[in-house]
Amino acid sequence: MPSPRTDLLVDLTGVQRLRESGDGRFLLDIRRLAIRPGDRLALVGDSGVGKSTCLDMLSLTLAPTRWDRFDVSFDRATHPIGELWRRGERSALAALRARHIGYVLQTGGLLPFLSVLENVALPLRLLGEAPAEARLEAEKLLARLEMAGYARRLPTDLSLGQRQRVAVARALVHRPELVLADEPTASLDRRNSESVMRLFAELLEEQGRAALWVTHSAELAAAHGFTPIFCRVRPDEAGGSRSVISHGIADEDEGSA
Repeated sequence: MPSPRTDLLVDLTGVQRLRESGDGRFLLDIRRLAIRPGDRLALVGDSGVGKSTCLDMLSLTLAPTRWDRFDVSFDRATHPIGELWRRGERSALAALRARHIGYVLQTGGLLPFLSVLENVALPLRLLGEAPAEARLEAEKLLARLEMAGYARRLPTDLSLGQRQRVAVARALVHRPELVLADEPTASLDRRNSESVMRLFAELLEEQGRAALWVTHSAELAAAHGFTPIFCRVRPDEAGGSRSVISHGIADEDEGSA
């Protein structure tokens, strides 16, 4: 197999996740997914086609069923994620996730017993940052997201739009190299959706971070500077359903796009 592409942040080829149940068979088939540092991509598709499953694998919380290549490159070091799953090295996967990945959940996922400030500072605290420094960084980001006046409140005291802004802050506070977002504006009205996405896109641009955002709307993604890629349903010779993702670059080593 050719050497890993060290110029890529995410380098996936032939990665699959198979789900079989009483309801039938579903296969997510990531034929190619190449993400460079600073890329802003939007994974577009209907509900149930495997977009969130793709994010769960990229967040290192869900193991692939099979893979030809599943590599990520953080801090200029390539990590063979498929092999870490094969060897059961969950602690190594958790450490990579905590340091290098930010995740904005569809519902925010804030801890209800922590204040807004404590929620945002949490990723830094888990990485061993001193409490004062973690709070300072959290306060800066909350101010940037126009949420400084809500730092002492609990998530239940916030509107949906405000909770999603806090979720964005928490995902970005530790300056991860890869940011994942699972339809973070799906429950918001148009005005709040536009506001959250505008601020999210501005922060990604300022920090120079790569992001993959799941959405139903290619138009909304493009309007905020994200390049749409598509999760498409294809016939599956084994029965059931198959969703295919293919987004890559000209790869001289592998002779494919």
